[in-house]
Amino acid sequence: MTEKVLMKGNEAIAEAAVQAGCRHYFGYPITPQTEIAAYMSKRLPKVEDGCFLQAESEVAAINMVIGASAAGRRAMTSSSSPGIALKSEGLSYLAGCDLPAVLVNIQRGGPGLGGIQPGQADYFQATKGGGHGDFHMIVLAPSTVQEAFDFTALAFALADKYRVTSMLLSDGILGQMMEPVDFSSLAEYNTAPGEKPWALTGTEGTRPPNIVNSLYIEPEVLEKTVLDRFERYAEIEQAEARWEERFTEDAEVVVVAYGAAARVAANAVKAAREEGIKAGLLRPITVWPYPKAPLAALAGRVKAFVCVELSMGQMVEDLELAIRCAKPVLKSTRTGGMVHSVEEILGKIREANA
Repeated sequence: MTEKVLMKGNEAIAEAAVQAGCRHYFGYPITPQTEIAAYMSKRLPKVEDGCFLQAESEVAAINMVIGASAAGRRAMTSSSSPGIALKSEGLSYLAGCDLPAVLVNIQRGGPGLGGIQPGQADYFQATKGGGHGDFHMIVLAPSTVQEAFDFTALAFALADKYRVTSMLLSDGILGQMMEPVDFSSLAEYNTAPGEKPWALTGTEGTRPPNIVNSLYIEPEVLEKTVLDRFERYAEIEQAEARWEERFTEDAEVVVVAYGAAARVAANAVKAAREEGIKAGLLRPITVWPYPKAPLAALAGRVKAFVCVELSMGQMVEDLELAIRCAKPVLKSTRTGGMVHSVEEILGKIREANA
């Protein structure tokens, strides 16, 4: 029998990072993600070469990640919505320097300080770049504590593979809830950092010096650099889009939801099926790259879509783009830290099926 450990989502993320080879964590406390920093403060000092540092600010934390990553080390920071906004300049520098890193956002309600309850209103911030300039992050959205554990390891593997920032876009529900976690699942992910010939490790006279830089004075050089980077993003879009489908084989109404909201949406789909409505669920696992192909395929044969979000409706734009507005998209939204009931989503499914 596989042994499982009962853990909070935040704790599962931290443990997965350590098991995935992260040895440098820099962060700052903010609800509802503080358990990640607290766990790392106890765990990393007990690991060889482990370094935990509570930075003086979120800005300092992301710049420390830049330094550790430039030296070839797996590094991570985490925060919640207002803190992620403070890190945005550093995220752009990571992209401009083509450095791998992992960023965790345990979302809360906003804007501003908002509240400490869960939200999903950081979708635009995460999927449309995260800072200034032309760039993308890979954005993974778990909906269980086990996935929070698994996707953390995957985030490190993808960050190293493509030299990008991978974001784990979670929320206060998943961060605080407890579920059993199977550690053996990491066997399917690449937890070995591998060689990084571009890293600043010192030449000792054996190779030309490496330079990590995001400043390009000549516009022709900067344009070529950005274009080359977007070729890599196109490769990511082709190879790394991930999603889950339930009951979509004969569905006439498809609910699209991610993260904690998808848990409620799945129950609403089951309730709709019990009423005789042919409902299905498509859950984006990566919200960037967005799973456009399966949604476009579904648009050819369903009546309508229902987009479920803990925001005023941000992912709905990506959904409409993916299906080229071929079918109606109804919104089911809550915000401010409020969470859907099954009946609320079921009502939208009924309306879409009418």
